[in-house]
Amino acid sequence: MRAALGGLTTRGRSFLAAGVAAVLAAVALGERDLLRVAVLLALLPLLGAWYVGRGRHHLRTRRELSPPRVAAGTPVRVRLHLRNAARLPVGTLLLAEGLPGALGAAPRLVLERLGPQASTDVAYTLEPARRGRYPIGPLRARVTDPFGLCRLDHTCAERESLTVVPRTEPLPAGPLRGAHAGAGEARGRAVSVHGEDDTGTREYRHGDDLRRVHWRSTARAGELMVRREEQPWENRALVLLDNRAPAHHDADGPADTFEWAVGAAASVAAHLRRGGHRVRLVCAAADRDGLRHPALDHLVHDAASEQAALDRLADVDLRHGEDLAPLVAQARRVSDQGLTVAVLGGCDTAAARRLAALGGPRGQAVALVADPRDWGPGAAAVWGAGAALLRAAGWRVAAYRPDRSVAQVWAELAAVPGPTAVGGAR
Repeated sequence: MRAALGGLTTRGRSFLAAGVAAVLAAVALGERDLLRVAVLLALLPLLGAWYVGRGRHHLRTRRELSPPRVAAGTPVRVRLHLRNAARLPVGTLLLAEGLPGALGAAPRLVLERLGPQASTDVAYTLEPARRGRYPIGPLRARVTDPFGLCRLDHTCAERESLTVVPRTEPLPAGPLRGAHAGAGEARGRAVSVHGEDDTGTREYRHGDDLRRVHWRSTARAGELMVRREEQPWENRALVLLDNRAPAHHDADGPADTFEWAVGAAASVAAHLRRGGHRVRLVCAAADRDGLRHPALDHLVHDAASEQAALDRLADVDLRHGEDLAPLVAQARRVSDQGLTVAVLGGCDTAAARRLAALGGPRGQAVALVADPRDWGPGAAAVWGAGAALLRAAGWRVAAYRPDRSVAQVWAELAAVPGPTAVGGAR
């Protein structure tokens, strides 16, 4: 009741003050009729405070996101279920949803009245423009009595999480192909199919299925021999995302090169995976909130792993530091000299020398570099030298600007001269 009395509005306080003054006047003058009016004036705000204070604790909420995971730029429908668990009606409700600033202004909704044991639904739409994970809630409800004498705020603790992944674009088919690599026991070896006698075999190992025993080879070798397991060859690719803070600019602005790079890395990984590649997506660990966050090293080989990679990319942040060596070292550990796609910000000669070693002789190497003209004449000269160094090392290089689509830049790579990939024997 003490908290409810603290929520009296100006009108409520005026009624209460008028009631107390009328009581004193009625007692002093001996007027019973005035005393009745005075009691009524004083009781109204007290009853309003009791009504509001009791009703706010019986307000139940539940929130549904449809869908709870979207790509950037996709609308999300948020539905709020409100229920009055009290036996008395709740007066006017002013609802304000708690949203992070990146999702825009918090929506404000008004409900005139919610009856006893009644429930209702209200909905609004969000359209997140940037990737990330956003808390939705808590809901703040302002409860008032029918006369506007008391007003109290109630916060509903329920929260939901909205995951916004990078938006992927369909990319045109091009001449880029990854190097073939085998995944079975016969890796790196051509197997003839002219007859059963020529079937690839090896010595028997404990646990091998006896149905795989090759009897002719066993008789010839004098020991048990089994057929090798042949597995299909596959294209492999490495997608490297440069998340150094000094290599990007205009964070949270229309010319944010890092957000463009994250979307490009997601689009390229999805495009290559759907084209039959086994993709390794690599990004350096980021320093955020004083903590070192895990590096991104994700294998994309099917639809489920592609969705998981997009979820990981929703959390990728900029790394403080100018040296590209940690990222290149991490990429070299998982690279198999297939197709290499580096999505960069600015690329100076030092970064280009680090990257040049990743473009091996067996596969192709591609770099998407931020257009240095957006950074001024000095950066244009420095980054132009870095791009020239990559081209001299056999890389295909294309410049991007945040106002262009990933598909447009990817299509330009088809016209960029570069070495053709050398495929292994199937």
